[in-house]
Amino acid sequence: MKKYPVGIQTFERIVKEGFVYIDKTDLVWKLTKVSPFVFLSRPRRFGKSLLSSTLHSYFEGKKELFEGLKIMQLELEWEHYPVIHIDLSATKHLPIQQVREELFLQLSLLERTYGSSELETSPGMKLSGIIRRAYEQTGKQVAIIIDEYDAPLLDNLQDETQLQETREVLQEFYQRLKMLDPYIKFCFITGITKFSQLSIFSTLNNLTNVTLQPEFSAICGITEQELATDMKQDIAMLAEEYGCTPEEMHAKLKQRYDGYHFSEKSPDIYNPFSLLKAFMQKKIDNYWFESGTPTFLIQQMCHYKTDITNTDDILAFASDFDRPTEAMTSALPLLYQCGYLTIKDYDRETETYRLSLPNQEVRIGYSEGLMPVYLGIDSSNVKTGFAMKFWQALKKEDINLALHEMQSYFASLPYIEGFKKKMGDITKAEGFYEWTFNLIFSMLNIYVCTQVKTIKGRTDMVVWMPNTIYVFELKINDSAANALQQIEDKGYAIPYQTDGRKVIKVGIHFSTETLNIEDWEIGGRAH
Repeated sequence: MKKYPVGIQTFERIVKEGFVYIDKTDLVWKLTKVSPFVFLSRPRRFGKSLLSSTLHSYFEGKKELFEGLKIMQLELEWEHYPVIHIDLSATKHLPIQQVREELFLQLSLLERTYGSSELETSPGMKLSGIIRRAYEQTGKQVAIIIDEYDAPLLDNLQDETQLQETREVLQEFYQRLKMLDPYIKFCFITGITKFSQLSIFSTLNNLTNVTLQPEFSAICGITEQELATDMKQDIAMLAEEYGCTPEEMHAKLKQRYDGYHFSEKSPDIYNPFSLLKAFMQKKIDNYWFESGTPTFLIQQMCHYKTDITNTDDILAFASDFDRPTEAMTSALPLLYQCGYLTIKDYDRETETYRLSLPNQEVRIGYSEGLMPVYLGIDSSNVKTGFAMKFWQALKKEDINLALHEMQSYFASLPYIEGFKKKMGDITKAEGFYEWTFNLIFSMLNIYVCTQVKTIKGRTDMVVWMPNTIYVFELKINDSAANALQQIEDKGYAIPYQTDGRKVIKVGIHFSTETLNIEDWEIGGRAH
């Protein structure tokens, strides 16, 4: 049986114990040649810590670990450098005093090797002393790796006092790096966000941010090509478990875990944590959200009154979503940097990006994370009560029964007033009803897309069932007949007529008076 490194982030252990490893070492080598100071941002659980560990082994000159990997064709010298590796992931949710203590603890472990001084009384002073002594003792420059540099800050974004105290401690720590440039061979810093007022960005003016560089788009995650070649047997194994063909299983995995792009020329990238866990558990499920939606993200979305009805087609410049955290004017940068939005298209002429939810797993997790916060709905009640009736009705192609169930469910929701307080009154906008409709579909693990482009316009919503495709058009304070006629006039259902599944067209009328579905019209197969 194959061993999948789920939760294992140490390169040396993965190699020595025979865990599955997708060879990224050619990109690791290239990364070290870009600049002496490099920053990379990626979402959580995307392999940043494994990348950091791989760099650690590389700079320690552990050539034997890399035998048979791509880097062996590139690296000829294999020198050993002293490595200072700081991992701040343990400082999440900690008060400032414990953040300082964690820094002191990790530095004290390094002092066992390189010595200490009583004069070094702060984290930055200790870091500086360790770097200098490592250089003096070995005669070689030092490799510095700082993983999850922003972890202590993220939960304090709305607490200015705590944020400032944490920032001051980290500034004192990071600002030493600029002063020690002659002693540093390579410095790699990784995290989720960019805090421009931290000294690593304001003082280290030679810090190269490779986050959006096409050359390094695939340095974290698993590409479409890697899945199809390196993991061909894994797909076949899971296909056998599900009683389908490898091709069908590949399509299922793509729908659930693919869709990430980290530059305008990025290949399709799968979430590595979820993909490997699906193989390990022999089950396709939503693994990325096991720890829930980050609190800091929800806080920022509420703070900026984020339009949560618009997640499938956001046009933005790079400066809009690659913006430093302190300069944010919306939650868009965090949604992108945390992996809830990704690049779907790029227009070189206007230099604009189209951002969207990456895949079904994110769509479902996004919905489950936001429903309790925004709408006051218990997601478990959606699944165990209304969900089963609605799902069975759709599966039986009884759209009338399904919409009656939806109508009854909407009537029972106590969410509108709470939603208005958080987001303002947007209940008169079509997007609100489309989003609420979409939210409930997503909660049921039903594959749904909104604002689907066609030659003559955009379809409000397309829902894929095993044997049926539903094409929905929603109208606010307008007739369901007009909604159905728009589907016909603009040919919204035509792209699906060769799919093989039955295509059902549905026009729905929502009322801003009742805040519910008023009526609907149903059409048949597209011609």
